[in-house]
Amino acid sequence: MKSKKSKNLILIIVLLVILIGALVAIFFIGNWYYSKRFLPHTTINGVDASDKTADEVRFALQDKIREYTLTLEERGGSTEKITGDQLYMQYADDGSIDRLLAEQNKKLWLIELAKDKNLSVSTGFTYDETTVDSIMDGLNCFQESNIVEPQDAHIDESGDTFTVVDAEAGTKLKRDETKTAIENAIKNGETKLNLEDAGLYEEPETTADSEELQKECDTLNTMLSANITYDFKDRTKVVDRSVIRSWIKKDENGSYALDENAVSDWVVQMARETDTFGLSHQFTTSTGETIQLAAGGDYGWLISRDATTQQLLTDLKAGKTETIEPVYRYKGVDRSTNDIGNTYCEVNISLQRMWCYKDGQLIADTPVVTGNEARGTCTPSGSVWAIDAKEANATFESSGVKVDYWLPFNDGCGIHDASWRSEYGGTIYKTNGSHGCVNTPHDAAGKIFDVMEIGYPVVVYYSVDQVVGPKPTGTITAG
Repeated sequence: MKSKKSKNLILIIVLLVILIGALVAIFFIGNWYYSKRFLPHTTINGVDASDKTADEVRFALQDKIREYTLTLEERGGSTEKITGDQLYMQYADDGSIDRLLAEQNKKLWLIELAKDKNLSVSTGFTYDETTVDSIMDGLNCFQESNIVEPQDAHIDESGDTFTVVDAEAGTKLKRDETKTAIENAIKNGETKLNLEDAGLYEEPETTADSEELQKECDTLNTMLSANITYDFKDRTKVVDRSVIRSWIKKDENGSYALDENAVSDWVVQMARETDTFGLSHQFTTSTGETIQLAAGGDYGWLISRDATTQQLLTDLKAGKTETIEPVYRYKGVDRSTNDIGNTYCEVNISLQRMWCYKDGQLIADTPVVTGNEARGTCTPSGSVWAIDAKEANATFESSGVKVDYWLPFNDGCGIHDASWRSEYGGTIYKTNGSHGCVNTPHDAAGKIFDVMEIGYPVVVYYSVDQVVGPKPTGTITAG
């Protein structure tokens, strides 16, 4: 019995020794094994490193880096991707994996078997920077057919008015800035890049809230609301919306502006159609004939073209609605087409007769004596002149002669009484005429003086058959 128990004890002891030896062997084998491999349940930067050597972990990290994707979020909701393969990304080993392996507690590997170990290292990598430009060239957002240029806010017509049209953002990217942003995202390991949030699109320079643009639009609409009427008594010239719209031009940049040259041209044309100063005049004589007075007198209306243009521009910009007259350099008495009107003096040299009308009523019908033809001091004839001055009790400097009524109309030539004469009319003027003036009986001169004012017309013609008479060859002086 004792022998059998001894044998069993020895067997147990042998088995324990073998077990202990096996465990010791397993420990040392594990210690050796995990000196070269990572413990189970170990992850490094999300990569399963369990039972992997440092090289195997590096290969796994390389594979993960090659799986890198940068998603570009584009305006309008489109997305495009740049991959690690396109960039030829490579893991850059800085010894971190080897250090982690050396630092793990391999002596307690049995205890560590069931524990999760989430480790991390600075994941260094390299990529081929020369590929970025070629990758960008292949992106849809850089294809010319897909690029929409940004459009500035601008003014355009909308029915009868002008409105501000809002800017259009477009899809054109700033190439250099986009490249820099992509490179920074790659270096930082970012997986998304919103191109709009990063401010990489070219933006319009002018938006609809531009004060300058809104002011310009308001100015255009104000001008369109203007309505300017130039009153010429028996006719008008109107600047209304249709005329003003033709003056608002669109330039090559799409901007609207008032063409001031067009406004000036319109004023010039108005002046050509309505000016009468120094021009030929049609005239119906007191004896009933219609004659054509020659150009050359100094009576009539003359628009100041520059001043009228500036006045019109000012009124347009203020949006005025008004009836006005142009700015004149010279004015006549009547603004009708027949600007001589109904208050004037008429001198017929061949008949030696003068008529004076006020508002169409005959005030004076009198014989006169005009310039001496024999001496060459003929009264200038054939046109219409304006009264230049009005003076009672005048003294002529050239001769010292005094008159009660003096109405000059052509330099030294004028209408006045002549106390030294006792006869008028006939052919006196041919040999005993004046120095060029229209000598008039005292009573008639007084009536005419009362009617005629500075600027009133004096029509002088030689005869109804020969409107322009002999030109003076001598010096015309008052008297």
